[in-house]
Order: sequence, then structure tokens, then C-alpha cells
Amino acid sequence: MYSKELYVFEQDQPVKALVRSYTKYDFTDLIAIQQQSFPPPFPSELWWNEEQLMNHTTLFPEGALCVEIEGKPVASITGLLVNFEPEHADHTWEEITDCGYIRNHNPSGDTLYIVDICAIPAYRKLGLGKLLMQSMYEVVIALNLKRLLGGGRIPGYSKYADRMTAEQYTAAVVEGRLKDPVLTFLMRCGRMPVKLVQGYLEDEESLNYAMLMEWRNPFIDSLRMNY
Repeated sequence: MYSKELYVFEQDQPVKALVRSYTKYDFTDLIAIQQQSFPPPFPSELWWNEEQLMNHTTLFPEGALCVEIEGKPVASITGLLVNFEPEHADHTWEEITDCGYIRNHNPSGDTLYIVDICAIPAYRKLGLGKLLMQSMYEVVIALNLKRLLGGGRIPGYSKYADRMTAEQYTAAVVEGRLKDPVLTFLMRCGRMPVKLVQGYLEDEESLNYAMLMEWRNPFIDSLRMNY
């Protein structure tokens, strides 16, 4: 079970936080976090249900983490292990995560794939998303995996789609000419763009696009990564 205690900061005020593995006793809070994090037009059927959460905690508990503040979970991140082939990078969120049920979790996989990350909006100013991502990097290192990977939504794209392609939009974000709520956040967390994927997830704001973003394990020789 993963557990670490530390301080996060609201401006200059320290706030004690606990990053830990989540369990069945957290399910109600985790579903509430999803509902607050992904309001409409995000599809409500994509919020966690208890069967999915039970799979997370039993199939790959190392990839089921939350942040607890004042005794209550306020943010979470979930992953599974897969084998990733760079030459066959195209996939949908449903395919690679088993629609969030992770029954396709591969204990021998070389890649920790992020299924979901979310935080209650009122707590986002504490940097909990970056904290959770860094905690997953620790899991990658502990399990001696090649990388962390996941599809990042580009919710800002819908505001520019009438005058830019998705490729142009993501290039502008990577070059710093535009800022996207998710893609920019992932870059701040140390993730690097791999490939833009069309039809990744039913997502009105992103026009169903996502950018595959990775973090490579720095303790594994990059020459043996095969790309």
C-alpha cells in the first residue's frame, strides 16, 4: 500500500496532506470527486461506478491513489499496466482501459497507463494533480517500468476549432503560444507529447481528440526503450 505524508500550500499557508492507496471505504467520496471534477458536457456515464473502483483496488492497487486532506479524499488518480508498442500508438480510451474497468491489466506490462486523474475544483489551487502525477512516477520507478503514458484531453481546442486544426492547436500549446487546461498542466508535470489521437474519447470540448503524453523512467537506459 502506498502512503506518504507531506505539506501542500495554499498561497503561503501549509496544509497537511496524505497521498495513499484508496480502498473500498473511499468509493462514495471518489465518485463525488468525479462528479465535481467532470460536470456536463462531460458524459456522466464516464464517472466511476463501484464495480470499476473495486477492480482498481483489487487488480492493481499500486495504481489507485488519492489525496486525503482533513480526513477526506479530495483528489485521485488511477492507472493500469499495459505493453505499449510505439509503432501502434493509436487507440481509444475505452480500448486501452477496458472502459475504466481495467480487466485487461497486464501484471507483466512495461507501461503504467493513466486511466484518470481528477481533483475537486476547490482544491486544485493546492497543486494536487501534480502531486498525484509525481506519486505515479514513483510507482513507475518502484516497479522498474519503462514509462508512464496516458491520453491528455485538449479541452481548450473547441474555442479554436473554427480556425485551427487539432495539430495546429496542440503545436501552439507546446510552443507556448496558447495555453490548454490539460495539455499545459501535463507539460508542467514533466510529460512529453508522443502522438495526437483522433477519436480517443467522447469529449465535446476536445472534439474527441487527445494527445498521448509520456514520462520516461530516467533510471532505464533510453537506448533500450526501442524509440
